[in-house]
Amino acid sequence: MDIAFEEGMQSPSAADMRPDPPNSLDLNGTHPQRIKLTAPNINLSLDQSEGSILSDDNLESPDEIDINVDELDTPDEADFFEYTGHGDLTANKDSGQESESIPEYTAEEEREDNRLWRTVVIGEQEQRIDMKVIEPYKRVISHGGYYGDGLNAIIVFAACFLPDSSRADYHYIMENLFLYVISTLELMVAEDYMIVYLNGATPRRKMPGLGWMRKCYQMIDRRLRKNLKSFIIVHPSWFIRTILAVTRPFISSKFSSKIKYVNSLSELSGLIPMDCVQIPESIIK
Repeated sequence: MDIAFEEGMQSPSAADMRPDPPNSLDLNGTHPQRIKLTAPNINLSLDQSEGSILSDDNLESPDEIDINVDELDTPDEADFFEYTGHGDLTANKDSGQESESIPEYTAEEEREDNRLWRTVVIGEQEQRIDMKVIEPYKRVISHGGYYGDGLNAIIVFAACFLPDSSRADYHYIMENLFLYVISTLELMVAEDYMIVYLNGATPRRKMPGLGWMRKCYQMIDRRLRKNLKSFIIVHPSWFIRTILAVTRPFISSKFSSKIKYVNSLSELSGLIPMDCVQIPESIIK
């Protein structure tokens, strides 16, 4: 090739020397064509001797290969894996039906979901509160303003807003409500404080059990127990008096001295300012 170009001779192009490509299918007819190519004898030795698989003769493409298209084995329909979970996707598209997809979790739904759970730290342990289940009972604790000088908070606990003990999920609600009350108490109290326990208009089935009240006392932070100056019980019932009498051995004498019984709202108003204290309508009646 180099000698031919140096002498100014035109070498035939590769396209001219290339044989016409075989056509195995007659696009205009119905019968397939047969192409016969002869395969050379192959010597499986790794040297480049004549007949070897690495010899120069075998590195060139053979001229003829005998392939019978009719005799080729093609997979049968039964050989394919048949997925029957959701039907034929192509058929669904043709029929105008779209496959059901997982709904997208929007940012608004994520914010709403975060509002349904609150993470708090109580006793150096992280706890999660189911805010959705306690939503009807959150009024059980409220801020009633301040008394005296400084940030002496008044915490109002209205027992009439507690759940009915006949509920199937009563213990689950009370467990989450307990966490809510303790965590809210820590947020409301800055310095000294008092608790006003409104016991009026509360049927027996809604009154908290002895174990629940004892757990509340034990789980209150030491700072909150120390800063509690007064525990006022308004409209005390015999049940409340009995519970406090039973629990006296388990609580300190200092805490017992902070408990006061008040029989009426007018008597309560003589002890604390009532401007910000929210009294439920049922108790007023």
